[in-house]
Amino acid sequence: MSLEDEGRKREEYVTIEVNTQKLRGMVHFPSGKGPFPAVALFHGLGGQRMEPHFIFVKLSRLLANNKIISARFDFRGSGESEGEFQEMTISQEVEDGMKIMDFLAEHPLVNREHLGIVGLSLGGCIARLVVSERDDIKCLVLWSAVADLEELIKQEQTEEQRNELTRKGYTDSGGNKIGRSFLTTLSQVKKLETLSVYKGKALIIHGTEDQTVPLEHAYRFMKILPSSRLKKIKGADHTYNRVDWEEEVLKGTTNFLKEKL
Repeated sequence: MSLEDEGRKREEYVTIEVNTQKLRGMVHFPSGKGPFPAVALFHGLGGQRMEPHFIFVKLSRLLANNKIISARFDFRGSGESEGEFQEMTISQEVEDGMKIMDFLAEHPLVNREHLGIVGLSLGGCIARLVVSERDDIKCLVLWSAVADLEELIKQEQTEEQRNELTRKGYTDSGGNKIGRSFLTTLSQVKKLETLSVYKGKALIIHGTEDQTVPLEHAYRFMKILPSSRLKKIKGADHTYNRVDWEEEVLKGTTNFLKEKL
């Protein structure tokens, strides 16, 4: 049996509830009785629990082969979870993230002393907000993570998008409607400096040619978390859309979690 086949052996479709709405996801279990370390995978804006070229699925199966449980949920309004994307806000996704971590901490096969989070892009922003409110997260892995979301959106938003928001109540982002409530509450998001309360281990991974979230955001995380590691993927874009880039991200993340979690 191949490692990939072994990694598929115990994958369970799961639903949990947040404020009467269902989050739908997949949990990957290693073989054996446990308890095991566990990580949650937080997807990005407009993403879902598989992410581009199934990178979250591949990571989860690798982790299962290395005796680590993982949970991949769609945030409310994304993927197969309930809710409308247009109504999504940062505080709502943080609430979802907290509920996912509670689910893992309470699972009988999970060693709650060994919890981690992997966050991609906006999921990295959600991850850092979640760990700043909890004291039970031992490892944090940030892929192409957003350090200052309000600043990034102000830099990227066009005059046409601002007019569309005023006229329609949303702005189009690749076929998804980003609602007014998401944009008008960005100033309420806790600043990056609040992450300094986090005392666990951290790995920061970022592509050197990321055009969506510039590499500078990785350096900001390093400044707040001086004991963290930075792994730069030479030439890589925002979601590591090349086999060798992907392999480097998956290997680096898995090795880090095996060592530190």
